[in-house]
Amino acid sequence: MKTEKLRTDDFNYDLPAELIAQSPLEKRDSSKLMILDKNTGDIKHSKFDSIIDELDSNDILVMNDTKVIPARLYGVKEDTKAAIEILMLKEEEKDIWQCLVKPAKRIKVGTIVVFSDKLKAECILVRDEGIRVFKLIYNGILYEILDELGEMPLPPYIHEKLNDKDRYQTVYAKNIGSAAAPTAGLHFTNELIEKIKEKGIKIVFITLHVGLGTFRPVNVEDVTKHKMHSEFYSMDKSTADILNKAKQEGKRIISVGTTTTRTLETIMNEYGDFRECSGFTDIFIYPGYKFKAIDGLITNFHLPKSTLLMLVSAFSSKEIIMNAYNEAIKNNYRFFSFGDSMFIR
Repeated sequence: MKTEKLRTDDFNYDLPAELIAQSPLEKRDSSKLMILDKNTGDIKHSKFDSIIDELDSNDILVMNDTKVIPARLYGVKEDTKAAIEILMLKEEEKDIWQCLVKPAKRIKVGTIVVFSDKLKAECILVRDEGIRVFKLIYNGILYEILDELGEMPLPPYIHEKLNDKDRYQTVYAKNIGSAAAPTAGLHFTNELIEKIKEKGIKIVFITLHVGLGTFRPVNVEDVTKHKMHSEFYSMDKSTADILNKAKQEGKRIISVGTTTTRTLETIMNEYGDFRECSGFTDIFIYPGYKFKAIDGLITNFHLPKSTLLMLVSAFSSKEIIMNAYNEAIKNNYRFFSFGDSMFIR
Protein backbone atom coordinates (compact mmCIF):
# COMPACT_ATOMS: atom_id res chain seq x y z
CA MET A 1 0.00 0.00 0.00
CA LYS A 2 1.28 3.48 -0.82
CA THR A 3 2.33 5.67 2.05
CA GLU A 4 1.75 9.04 0.36
CA LYS A 5 -0.52 11.29 2.38
CA LEU A 6 -4.18 10.95 1.57
CA ARG A 7 -6.37 13.61 3.15
CA THR A 8 -9.83 12.76 4.43
CA ASP A 9 -11.09 16.03 2.92
CA ASP A 10 -10.12 14.72 -0.53
CA PHE A 11 -13.15 12.42 -0.23
CA ASN A 12 -15.65 15.12 0.59
CA TYR A 13 -18.50 16.23 -1.68
CA ASP A 14 -21.63 18.37 -1.33
CA LEU A 15 -24.89 16.46 -1.35
CA PRO A 16 -28.30 18.18 -1.40
CA ALA A 17 -30.26 16.91 1.62
CA GLU A 18 -33.23 15.95 -0.57
CA LEU A 19 -31.11 13.26 -2.27
CA ILE A 20 -30.63 11.32 0.97
CA ALA A 21 -33.11 8.45 0.61
CA GLN A 22 -35.38 8.40 3.66
CA SER A 23 -37.30 5.23 2.82
CA PRO A 24 -36.97 2.24 0.53
CA LEU A 25 -38.68 2.23 -2.88
CA GLU A 26 -41.83 0.14 -3.17
CA LYS A 27 -40.00 -2.34 -5.43
CA ARG A 28 -36.48 -3.25 -4.38
CA ASP A 29 -35.11 -3.67 -7.92
CA SER A 30 -36.65 -0.48 -9.35
CA SER A 31 -33.79 1.71 -8.09
CA LYS A 32 -31.51 3.49 -10.52
CA LEU A 33 -28.29 1.75 -11.53
CA MET A 34 -25.18 3.59 -12.65
CA ILE A 35 -22.79 1.40 -14.64
CA LEU A 36 -19.25 2.74 -14.32
CA ASP A 37 -16.12 1.68 -16.21
CA LYS A 38 -13.48 1.77 -13.46
CA ASN A 39 -10.65 2.46 -15.91
CA THR A 40 -12.14 5.01 -18.32
CA GLY A 41 -14.83 6.58 -16.11
CA ASP A 42 -17.48 5.98 -18.80
CA ILE A 43 -20.97 6.06 -17.33
CA LYS A 44 -24.22 4.42 -18.39
CA HIS A 45 -27.57 4.98 -16.61
CA SER A 46 -29.93 2.06 -16.14
CA LYS A 47 -32.38 0.42 -13.68
CA PHE A 48 -31.31 -2.20 -11.17
CA ASP A 49 -33.48 -4.96 -12.61
CA SER A 50 -31.32 -4.64 -15.75
CA ILE A 51 -28.19 -5.71 -13.83
CA ILE A 52 -28.70 -9.12 -15.39
CA ASP A 53 -27.82 -7.62 -18.81
CA GLU A 54 -24.49 -6.41 -17.41
CA LEU A 55 -23.55 -9.84 -16.05
CA ASP A 56 -21.96 -12.61 -18.08
CA SER A 57 -23.04 -16.25 -17.71
CA ASN A 58 -19.52 -17.09 -16.46
CA ASP A 59 -19.63 -14.54 -13.63
CA ILE A 60 -19.69 -15.45 -9.96
CA LEU A 61 -21.76 -13.17 -7.72
CA VAL A 62 -20.75 -13.07 -4.04
CA MET A 63 -23.28 -11.86 -1.45
CA ASN A 64 -23.16 -11.21 2.30
CA ASP A 65 -25.91 -13.25 4.00
CA THR A 66 -25.68 -11.53 7.38
CA LYS A 67 -28.96 -10.70 9.09
CA VAL A 68 -29.53 -7.43 10.96
CA ILE A 69 -30.50 -7.61 14.62
CA PRO A 70 -33.21 -5.18 15.80
CA ALA A 71 -30.28 -3.85 17.81
CA ARG A 72 -31.43 -0.42 18.95
CA LEU A 73 -32.88 -0.61 22.46
CA TYR A 74 -34.36 2.05 24.73
CA GLY A 75 -34.19 1.55 28.46
CA VAL A 76 -33.68 3.26 31.81
CA LYS A 77 -30.99 3.10 34.46
CA GLU A 78 -32.23 0.83 37.21
CA ASP A 79 -31.31 3.27 39.99
CA THR A 80 -32.11 6.75 38.60
CA LYS A 81 -34.58 5.86 35.80
CA ALA A 82 -32.52 8.08 33.41
CA ALA A 83 -33.27 7.28 29.75
CA ILE A 84 -30.54 5.29 27.95
CA GLU A 85 -30.25 4.26 24.28
CA ILE A 86 -28.10 1.27 23.34
CA LEU A 87 -26.98 0.02 19.95
CA MET A 88 -25.77 -3.59 20.16
CA LEU A 89 -22.70 -3.91 17.94
CA LYS A 90 -21.31 -7.41 18.40
CA GLU A 91 -21.37 -10.38 20.72
CA GLU A 92 -17.87 -10.84 22.16
CA GLU A 93 -18.81 -14.05 23.96
CA LYS A 94 -22.04 -15.69 25.09
CA ASP A 95 -24.39 -12.89 26.24
CA ILE A 96 -21.48 -10.39 26.47
CA TRP A 97 -22.12 -7.57 23.98
CA GLN A 98 -20.13 -4.57 22.80
CA CYS A 99 -22.59 -1.67 22.60
CA LEU A 100 -22.65 1.99 21.61
CA VAL A 101 -24.39 3.98 24.34
CA LYS A 102 -26.11 7.38 24.50
CA PRO A 103 -25.41 9.17 26.81
CA ALA A 104 -22.30 7.09 27.50
CA LYS A 105 -21.09 9.24 30.41
CA ARG A 106 -24.00 7.95 32.53
CA ILE A 107 -22.88 4.34 32.21
CA LYS A 108 -20.13 3.08 34.53
CA VAL A 109 -19.05 -0.45 35.45
CA GLY A 110 -21.87 -1.97 37.51
CA THR A 111 -24.63 0.21 36.00
CA ILE A 112 -27.75 -1.80 35.17
CA VAL A 113 -30.04 -0.73 32.31
CA VAL A 114 -33.58 -2.12 32.27
CA PHE A 115 -35.40 -2.55 28.93
CA SER A 116 -38.38 -4.63 30.09
CA ASP A 117 -39.25 -7.30 32.62
CA LYS A 118 -37.65 -9.76 30.17
CA LEU A 119 -34.33 -7.98 29.49
CA LYS A 120 -31.74 -5.94 31.32
CA ALA A 121 -28.01 -5.35 30.88
CA GLU A 122 -25.16 -4.81 33.33
CA CYS A 123 -22.12 -2.77 32.26
CA ILE A 124 -18.95 -4.81 32.88
CA LEU A 125 -16.40 -2.75 30.93
CA VAL A 126 -15.97 0.89 29.86
CA ARG A 127 -14.26 1.58 26.52
CA ASP A 128 -13.53 4.72 24.48
CA GLU A 129 -15.77 6.42 21.90
CA GLY A 130 -19.04 5.78 23.74
CA ILE A 131 -18.58 2.02 23.76
CA ARG A 132 -19.54 -0.10 26.76
CA VAL A 133 -19.51 -3.86 27.24
CA PHE A 134 -22.65 -5.33 28.78
CA LYS A 135 -23.68 -8.68 30.16
CA LEU A 136 -27.26 -9.34 29.06
CA ILE A 137 -29.66 -10.77 31.62
CA TYR A 138 -32.92 -12.10 30.17
CA ASN A 139 -35.73 -14.65 30.40
CA GLY A 140 -36.46 -16.60 27.22
CA ILE A 141 -34.81 -16.57 23.78
CA LEU A 142 -32.70 -13.44 23.23
CA TYR A 143 -33.48 -12.87 19.53
CA GLU A 144 -37.22 -13.28 20.14
CA ILE A 145 -36.98 -10.65 22.90
CA LEU A 146 -35.02 -8.32 20.59
CA ASP A 147 -37.64 -8.79 17.85
CA GLU A 148 -40.24 -7.66 20.35
CA LEU A 149 -38.33 -4.76 21.98
CA GLY A 150 -35.69 -3.64 19.51
CA GLU A 151 -35.80 -1.26 16.57
CA MET A 152 -33.85 -1.68 13.35
CA PRO A 153 -30.60 0.28 13.74
CA LEU A 154 -31.22 2.73 10.90
CA PRO A 155 -28.42 5.24 10.30
CA PRO A 156 -28.82 8.71 11.87
CA TYR A 157 -29.43 10.41 8.51
CA ILE A 158 -32.71 8.46 8.09
CA HIS A 159 -35.46 10.35 9.92
CA GLU A 160 -38.54 8.49 8.68
CA LYS A 161 -39.89 5.52 10.61
CA LEU A 162 -39.47 2.16 8.88
CA ASN A 163 -42.84 0.42 8.89
CA ASP A 164 -41.61 -2.95 7.60
CA LYS A 165 -38.50 -4.26 9.40
CA ASP A 166 -37.78 -6.63 6.51
CA ARG A 167 -37.00 -3.73 4.20
CA TYR A 168 -33.74 -3.22 6.12
CA GLN A 169 -32.83 -6.87 5.43
CA THR A 170 -31.70 -8.46 2.18
CA VAL A 171 -34.09 -11.15 0.88
CA TYR A 172 -31.27 -13.68 1.44
CA ALA A 173 -30.36 -12.59 5.00
CA LYS A 174 -29.69 -15.71 7.08
CA ASN A 175 -26.97 -15.45 9.74
CA ILE A 176 -28.02 -13.18 12.62
CA GLY A 177 -25.39 -10.74 13.87
CA SER A 178 -25.28 -7.36 12.09
CA ALA A 179 -25.73 -3.87 13.49
CA ALA A 180 -26.36 -2.52 9.95
CA ALA A 181 -27.56 -3.93 6.65
CA PRO A 182 -25.18 -4.75 3.78
CA THR A 183 -27.13 -2.24 1.73
CA ALA A 184 -25.94 -3.09 -1.81
CA GLY A 185 -27.89 -6.32 -1.43
CA LEU A 186 -31.18 -4.54 -0.64
CA HIS A 187 -31.82 -4.10 -4.40
CA PHE A 188 -32.13 -7.82 -5.10
CA THR A 189 -35.52 -9.56 -5.20
CA ASN A 190 -36.05 -13.34 -5.13
CA GLU A 191 -37.33 -13.13 -8.72
CA LEU A 192 -34.21 -11.29 -9.92
CA ILE A 193 -31.96 -13.80 -8.15
CA GLU A 194 -33.77 -16.66 -9.93
CA LYS A 195 -33.31 -14.93 -13.32
CA ILE A 196 -29.60 -14.44 -12.58
CA LYS A 197 -29.22 -18.14 -11.77
CA GLU A 198 -31.17 -19.11 -14.90
CA LYS A 199 -28.59 -17.18 -16.96
CA GLY A 200 -25.94 -19.56 -15.59
CA ILE A 201 -24.42 -17.13 -13.10
CA LYS A 202 -23.35 -18.75 -9.84
CA ILE A 203 -24.34 -17.03 -6.60
CA VAL A 204 -22.31 -17.80 -3.47
CA PHE A 205 -22.43 -16.40 0.06
CA ILE A 206 -20.03 -15.19 2.71
CA THR A 207 -20.91 -13.69 6.08
CA LEU A 208 -19.61 -10.44 7.54
CA HIS A 209 -21.46 -9.10 10.55
CA VAL A 210 -21.51 -5.35 9.98
CA GLY A 211 -20.41 -3.49 13.10
CA LEU A 212 -18.90 -0.17 14.01
CA GLY A 213 -16.02 -0.52 11.54
CA THR A 214 -18.27 0.03 8.56
CA PHE A 215 -20.06 3.18 9.63
CA ARG A 216 -17.67 4.91 12.03
CA PRO A 217 -16.68 8.28 10.47
CA VAL A 218 -13.06 9.07 9.67
CA ASN A 219 -12.03 11.75 12.17
CA VAL A 220 -8.34 12.08 11.29
CA GLU A 221 -6.92 14.33 8.59
CA ASP A 222 -4.46 11.71 7.33
CA VAL A 223 -6.52 8.78 5.98
CA THR A 224 -3.78 6.26 6.78
CA LYS A 225 -4.06 7.05 10.50
CA HIS A 226 -7.70 5.87 10.70
CA LYS A 227 -8.22 2.65 12.63
CA MET A 228 -11.08 0.32 11.70
CA HIS A 229 -12.95 -1.64 14.36
CA SER A 230 -12.92 -5.38 13.75
CA GLU A 231 -15.90 -7.32 12.39
CA PHE A 232 -16.56 -11.07 12.31
CA TYR A 233 -16.48 -12.87 8.94
CA SER A 234 -16.73 -16.44 7.69
CA MET A 235 -16.54 -18.39 4.43
CA ASP A 236 -17.57 -22.01 3.94
CA LYS A 237 -15.79 -24.64 1.86
CA SER A 238 -18.23 -24.73 -1.05
CA THR A 239 -17.93 -20.95 -1.58
CA ALA A 240 -14.13 -21.16 -1.35
CA ASP A 241 -13.99 -24.00 -3.90
CA ILE A 242 -16.23 -22.17 -6.40
CA LEU A 243 -14.21 -18.94 -6.07
CA ASN A 244 -10.83 -20.68 -6.42
CA LYS A 245 -12.07 -22.47 -9.55
CA ALA A 246 -13.35 -19.14 -10.93
CA LYS A 247 -9.91 -17.56 -10.36
CA GLN A 248 -8.17 -20.46 -12.12
CA GLU A 249 -10.54 -20.22 -15.09
CA GLY A 250 -10.28 -16.42 -15.34
CA LYS A 251 -13.95 -15.84 -14.56
CA ARG A 252 -15.10 -12.55 -13.05
CA ILE A 253 -15.78 -12.45 -9.32
CA ILE A 254 -18.34 -9.73 -8.65
CA SER A 255 -18.83 -8.59 -5.10
CA VAL A 256 -22.20 -7.37 -3.88
CA GLY A 257 -21.25 -4.64 -1.44
CA THR A 258 -18.25 -3.28 0.40
CA THR A 259 -18.70 -5.73 3.30
CA THR A 260 -18.43 -8.68 0.91
CA THR A 261 -15.40 -7.03 -0.71
CA ARG A 262 -13.63 -6.55 2.62
CA THR A 263 -14.21 -10.21 3.50
CA LEU A 264 -12.91 -11.52 0.16
CA GLU A 265 -9.86 -9.26 0.23
CA THR A 266 -9.12 -10.17 3.87
CA ILE A 267 -9.09 -13.88 3.03
CA MET A 268 -6.92 -13.43 -0.08
CA ASN A 269 -4.44 -11.26 1.86
CA GLU A 270 -4.29 -13.79 4.68
CA TYR A 271 -4.02 -17.04 2.70
CA GLY A 272 -3.28 -16.22 -0.95
CA ASP A 273 -6.41 -18.09 -2.01
CA PHE A 274 -9.98 -18.68 -0.83
CA ARG A 275 -10.62 -21.22 1.89
CA GLU A 276 -13.01 -22.28 4.59
CA CYS A 277 -12.23 -19.90 7.45
CA SER A 278 -13.60 -17.42 9.94
CA GLY A 279 -12.16 -14.65 12.07
CA PHE A 280 -12.19 -10.91 12.62
CA THR A 281 -11.16 -8.34 10.06
CA ASP A 282 -10.22 -4.69 10.47
CA ILE A 283 -9.05 -4.30 6.87
CA PHE A 284 -9.15 -0.69 5.68
CA ILE A 285 -9.03 -0.32 1.90
CA TYR A 286 -8.13 3.07 0.42
CA PRO A 287 -6.45 4.29 -2.81
CA GLY A 288 -3.13 2.58 -3.41
CA TYR A 289 -4.55 -0.81 -2.41
CA LYS A 290 -4.15 -3.60 -5.02
CA PHE A 291 -7.25 -5.78 -5.22
CA LYS A 292 -6.60 -9.52 -5.23
CA ALA A 293 -10.08 -11.01 -4.99
CA ILE A 294 -12.68 -9.08 -6.98
CA ASP A 295 -13.21 -8.01 -10.59
CA GLY A 296 -16.45 -6.06 -10.21
CA LEU A 297 -18.39 -4.35 -7.44
CA ILE A 298 -22.09 -3.62 -6.95
CA THR A 299 -22.45 -0.91 -4.33
CA ASN A 300 -24.55 2.03 -3.15
CA PHE A 301 -23.59 5.71 -3.02
CA HIS A 302 -21.67 6.35 0.19
CA LEU A 303 -21.30 9.15 2.72
CA PRO A 304 -18.72 11.89 2.17
CA LYS A 305 -15.35 11.21 3.83
CA SER A 306 -16.36 7.61 4.67
CA THR A 307 -14.20 4.48 4.57
CA LEU A 308 -16.67 3.04 2.03
CA LEU A 309 -16.13 5.93 -0.38
CA MET A 310 -12.38 5.37 0.06
CA LEU A 311 -12.80 1.67 -0.78
CA VAL A 312 -14.68 2.31 -4.03
CA SER A 313 -12.12 5.01 -4.92
CA ALA A 314 -9.39 2.40 -4.48
CA PHE A 315 -11.22 0.04 -6.85
CA SER A 316 -11.39 2.72 -9.54
CA SER A 317 -9.73 6.07 -8.80
CA LYS A 318 -10.66 9.01 -6.62
CA GLU A 319 -11.10 11.25 -9.68
CA ILE A 320 -13.36 8.78 -11.53
CA ILE A 321 -15.50 8.06 -8.45
CA MET A 322 -15.90 11.73 -7.51
CA ASN A 323 -16.90 12.52 -11.10
CA ALA A 324 -19.43 9.66 -11.02
CA TYR A 325 -20.89 10.99 -7.75
CA ASN A 326 -21.27 14.45 -9.29
CA GLU A 327 -23.05 12.83 -12.26
CA ALA A 328 -25.34 10.97 -9.84
CA ILE A 329 -26.22 14.23 -8.08
CA LYS A 330 -26.97 15.91 -11.43
CA ASN A 331 -29.25 12.99 -12.33
CA ASN A 332 -31.08 12.98 -8.99
CA TYR A 333 -29.85 9.61 -7.82
CA ARG A 334 -30.89 8.70 -4.27
CA PHE A 335 -27.98 8.31 -1.85
CA PHE A 336 -26.94 6.09 1.09
CA SER A 337 -28.63 3.04 2.65
CA PHE A 338 -32.02 3.15 0.91
CA GLY A 339 -30.61 4.86 -2.16
CA ASP A 340 -29.65 3.87 -5.70
CA SER A 341 -26.84 1.64 -6.86
CA MET A 342 -23.68 1.53 -8.89
CA PHE A 343 -21.97 -1.32 -10.74
CA ILE A 344 -18.22 -0.68 -11.06
CA ARG A 345 -16.56 -2.99 -13.56
